[in-house]
Amino acid sequence: MDYREFFSQFRYLSERPGIGGRIKAQPEDFVVIEDPLLQIFEGRKHAIFLLKKRNWDTMSAVKEIAKRAGINYRDIGFAGTKDRHAVTYQYISVPAGARNAVESVRIRDIELRFVSYGRFIKLGHLRGNRFRIIVRDVDEKAFERAKEIVRELKKKGGFPNYFGYQRFGERRVTNHLIGKLLLQGDFEGAARLFLGAHEGGMEGDEARRHFWETGDVEKALEEFPNFLRYERAMLHRYKETGSWKRAFLGLPLPIMRIFIHAYQSYLFNLYLSRRIERCIPLNEALVGDIVVQVKGGIPYRDRTYRVTGTNIGFVNEKIRRGEAAVSGPLFGFAMRRASGAPGRLEEEILEAEGISLEVFRKLPKPMAEPGGRRELLIRPLGMTYGYISERGMCFRFFLPKGVYATSVLREIMKDH
Repeated sequence: MDYREFFSQFRYLSERPGIGGRIKAQPEDFVVIEDPLLQIFEGRKHAIFLLKKRNWDTMSAVKEIAKRAGINYRDIGFAGTKDRHAVTYQYISVPAGARNAVESVRIRDIELRFVSYGRFIKLGHLRGNRFRIIVRDVDEKAFERAKEIVRELKKKGGFPNYFGYQRFGERRVTNHLIGKLLLQGDFEGAARLFLGAHEGGMEGDEARRHFWETGDVEKALEEFPNFLRYERAMLHRYKETGSWKRAFLGLPLPIMRIFIHAYQSYLFNLYLSRRIERCIPLNEALVGDIVVQVKGGIPYRDRTYRVTGTNIGFVNEKIRRGEAAVSGPLFGFAMRRASGAPGRLEEEILEAEGISLEVFRKLPKPMAEPGGRRELLIRPLGMTYGYISERGMCFRFFLPKGVYATSVLREIMKDH
């Protein structure tokens, strides 16, 4: 299935018809500008560059920069992955001694500008991202329809904070399925799906089909195109070790962990969709809910508290003032679980999937996931929009880290 079919299982929160249209018709229609934490500019051990890229995913860009500069890609830090089919701006850190080598790198559709010295940038070292997005193939009536949807969602407390399709795969929607197989300890099945799924009409699908049918590693190494670098790395690692588990553990950490994260994201999306379907409030806490603290529109997901019969009035007043938000589960071995009706829904999802929280602990250490909480609703900050003749609707807004602009636009476009 493609991502639209996959997302059709998740309920919309707004009831008004969408504006339709297309996003990412060209990379310049989707611009992302990272807003970093100021702490990255403290220190002198690393050189901080602003990376502008077009039609590159972050990990591929980082590995290519490292290769051209003659450094290990693990020595390049970044705060988060950015869309491939877009023009994106983000900060990366390299060892201070590599500044000149990185400045001399020339790669098509990649620009690097030295900003200052600072510290190694880790995943999560950002406040969020600013977006400018063009939705094409809509008419002038789209403005009024968008206005009605935004007004409706404002009354309901915000946009549903679904994980976007990028988490699962745009053409091969398999990341969450691979994650579940890894949780079940089926590394061979996970590898077969990662290497062999071939439903997307993409280059390399014939080689994937051959592997799916035969499991022939030697033949796959002959047939897999060079651009399938992670797949080829896994095949080489398996050839060396005879272990699919070790083959997965040989992947770069952000790639290795994406499968478990995708499965967590799928379960979160299910939970959010079920609350919408069953009319369980999203902008009003129930006894047993876990809420996260919000400051200046930014959720602090590590600051949570449980809703009880005695504090429910106080908590809901904070939610109305935008100082707290009802959360949903990112299932993991150390996750703070809800109780009451929200807790029963969490348990129902786990039982239907046939998993327990303990399986997230039993994963190999780099993959083990403690879990956490994530706000169910999000309010885009500084949202403006308008119709531009011969181009379409233009939207501008800021989102906290981990929130997907495509999920905001999905609710407006109603395109799944």
